[in-house]
Amino acid sequence: MVTSVPVERRVEVGELLAGEGPLTVAADIFLPPRMRSPAVALFCLPGGAVAKGYFALEPDDFSFAARMTEAGFIVVSLDHLGSGASSIPQDGFELTPDVLTAANALAVDAIRAELLGGRVEGQTQPLSELRTIGVGHSMGAMLTAMQQDRFRQHAALMLFGFSTQGLPVALTPEEAVFAANSAGARNNVVRLARTRSSAPNSASGHGRDLFAGENADRRGVEALRRMRTRLLVTAGLFSMIPGSSAPECAQIDTPVFLAVGDRDIAGPPHQIPANFPASGDVTLLVLPATGHCHFLFASRQRLFARARGWVEAILQG
Repeated sequence: MVTSVPVERRVEVGELLAGEGPLTVAADIFLPPRMRSPAVALFCLPGGAVAKGYFALEPDDFSFAARMTEAGFIVVSLDHLGSGASSIPQDGFELTPDVLTAANALAVDAIRAELLGGRVEGQTQPLSELRTIGVGHSMGAMLTAMQQDRFRQHAALMLFGFSTQGLPVALTPEEAVFAANSAGARNNVVRLARTRSSAPNSASGHGRDLFAGENADRRGVEALRRMRTRLLVTAGLFSMIPGSSAPECAQIDTPVFLAVGDRDIAGPPHQIPANFPASGDVTLLVLPATGHCHFLFASRQRLFARARGWVEAILQG
């Protein structure tokens, strides 16, 4: 099992912030050694303070991309604007979830068109059909869900380490006022982020145990450390406010695969499926002895196998 060398892309997404000029989203495209028919692309968004390489941790034993390309799927991982190799705006506080989802949606459309046209380096021919699945971890899962509600691009979603309960323990009293008030959170999140931090791309305030934990494989922890990036304060704060993305999640009517660790930060696992009442197909996988970054734990092999099987079942449905 060897992860293919990714095709690196920088996708121009336009001037989404006034005065910033054209912005670009960085992407890694992993093509499978043998393409499935019909072709399937998994578009992956990392969580806060983690770059797109989270989905291709080395060695390959920790790599979601390696396991999914081995199964014949295309894997595309994106860096959010303001992090990793994507554009860093001068005023990163304005990188709200709405701006990030718009940018990521444009990148998905552009890369999907290139894949269909056979224009990605390493492709041998155009694709007659391409189904896409949105994949996200933590804050990236929230943004994946919000993107799906707004743009309806994907046939299904895979959301890891996410619920709409947020992280209330990390909020100030002023921020906590907007719990269960999505409109209020959206209208005030930039102001609150400026109050919370002097810089829009802050170092993560979370300790190592939040991302890993005592059961994590030390090799995986070191691999994750190499993929750490700055936390987007505005979007990160929005994700921590309970109920901030609940309206979007409630509108998703595609199949949803949920994976959480039994030592995760997403709250009681069996309450999470209720966040998606419009979906008639919700699968919940609770990973034993597992913290927030699932790929670091022994249970990752079960997660990879279940994710592969779930996508295959969706294709047959």
